[in-house]
Amino acid sequence: MSTAILTGPPVAGSSLEADLRSLGFDVRTADDPASAADLIAAVPAQERVAVVDPRFVGHPHALRLALTDPRFPAAAVPGALTAQPEARPALVRAAAAIPVGAGTAHLTDVLTETLTDSLDRDGVGLQRIELGSLVATVALTPAQRADAREAVAAVDDEAVRLRTAVKSRDGFFTTFCISPYSRYLARWCARRGLTPNQVTTASLLTAVIAAGCAATGSRGGFIAAGVLLLFSFVLDCTDGQLARYSLQYSTMGAWLDATFDRAKEYAYYAGLALGAARGGDDVWALALGAMVLQTCRHVVDFSFNEANHDANANTSPTAALSDRLDSVGWTVWVRRMIVLPIGERWAMIAVLTAFTTPRIVFYALLIGCALAACYTTAGRVLRSLTRRARRTDRAARALADLADSGPLAELCAGGARGRGRASSFLAPVMAFLSTAVLLVWVLFQDHPASWPTVGVAACSALLAGAAVARPLKGVLDWLVPPLFRIGEYTTILVLAARSDAPGALPAAFGLVAAVAYHHYDTVYRIRGGSGAPPRWLVRAAGGHEGRILVVTVLAALLSPSGFTIALTALAVVLALLVLIESIRFWVSSGAPAVHDEGEPA
Repeated sequence: MSTAILTGPPVAGSSLEADLRSLGFDVRTADDPASAADLIAAVPAQERVAVVDPRFVGHPHALRLALTDPRFPAAAVPGALTAQPEARPALVRAAAAIPVGAGTAHLTDVLTETLTDSLDRDGVGLQRIELGSLVATVALTPAQRADAREAVAAVDDEAVRLRTAVKSRDGFFTTFCISPYSRYLARWCARRGLTPNQVTTASLLTAVIAAGCAATGSRGGFIAAGVLLLFSFVLDCTDGQLARYSLQYSTMGAWLDATFDRAKEYAYYAGLALGAARGGDDVWALALGAMVLQTCRHVVDFSFNEANHDANANTSPTAALSDRLDSVGWTVWVRRMIVLPIGERWAMIAVLTAFTTPRIVFYALLIGCALAACYTTAGRVLRSLTRRARRTDRAARALADLADSGPLAELCAGGARGRGRASSFLAPVMAFLSTAVLLVWVLFQDHPASWPTVGVAACSALLAGAAVARPLKGVLDWLVPPLFRIGEYTTILVLAARSDAPGALPAAFGLVAAVAYHHYDTVYRIRGGSGAPPRWLVRAAGGHEGRILVVTVLAALLSPSGFTIALTALAVVLALLVLIESIRFWVSSGAPAVHDEGEPA
């Protein structure tokens, strides 16, 4: 429920009251500033309240942006402001400060200078909405009202709303092949009362059906899978555009959008692997490798962004070069395509699925993602080295959470803390050695499923503890989480691939998928401002080093068939553990309303 308070009698011929009601507001009218303050105070504390000058003239979408966006505690445009429950006390205080003797002629000043400026000074997070070509003004005379109405008529409100529903920065395929028509699908959904979450769910179901078609292993099934995967991506674009078109942002929507994207893609990988197996081709190792590579790419993006979220330093020469290249139009699209974002990636997967084989799909995916990973990681390393940003405590905490260190690494970190001289490169060097020691051993041993491998895993855990023994504020400390992910995921892949049991790789695929979900969930909790998952969950899940040790012990202790069963059981237990806690958190979360802008790559 929302209440809009007009700070004076309605203006004859104005559609303002109707516009406010169409936005879901119960409209009340104040006779003078004192009664406006009383009406503001009388609105129930749990409701959003809007205060609007009756002489407001502007586009309905300008009012919608200012008064209904759930992301901001308070927002304003000329002649209108809103406050959500968390900003209501500040608005009540500002309204109470209105001079009792102020007359109706002074209500414009009361609104713009007293209320809006007071909220701004109070630090409640007031957002002054950028309107672009939209009109929002207070017309004090008939002549001003006529001019304002002409300005409103000169700009197509609906065209602006449709255009701004599309992200301003997106990939080439999405921008030119999807968004030109998906925005109209978003409007169609809005007019029928569909929500972004419903569209997101429809996208997931479509992708799952596509994976089922791919699992048939027939050419017809592969063609259907490719078509459905593309349609799933259209719906994936539509949900965000619908959220922006109708301003239906939510914490749950951000979580669903982010996690469902990963679930769709990785379920499709599994479908391709099952389809290939029907044709006598075992590509589970390639499917798992593609999932590992794609997840590690994302962890690089997440870690770099969190490390630089609020860093202070001069702009690096690398960033300046990137800005200069942006002025050359074609380079922008080339650089966006090089990183193989979700649009280009899914288009490539869909086309290759329809016309080639699953093995070729995975080869192309691995090569493309590997090149993209090298390009983005090299650029970010150069930018970090040349910028030398000063990391904050918040960034260090986020990187430590993304590292996902368990009890064993914590114990080792406690023993290493305070020993030796701190170095800006110590953490990434230790993390690199932790991963390198482990991977070199398992990759080049004829029989990695052995007790010496358990000893190497323990040594790797010691090095991992040394990597996180100090706050992660070094210039390259954002490399620590992705290095840990590479070590954990690749170890599971290699041990499963070297097993003689035919079901080991599918079981490993399920285990990595469960762990990857936990890591993505951590990212989006941090992004939402709610912090990482509770420590009990991280400890119960073992941390990255604990899971590696458990998997190596299982490989050494059990027969190949027993190892497969153990991997399956471990995957199920971890999936239930992280899913139950994740769903509990997001359903009950009070985090700020957001809608994911898409994957970073």
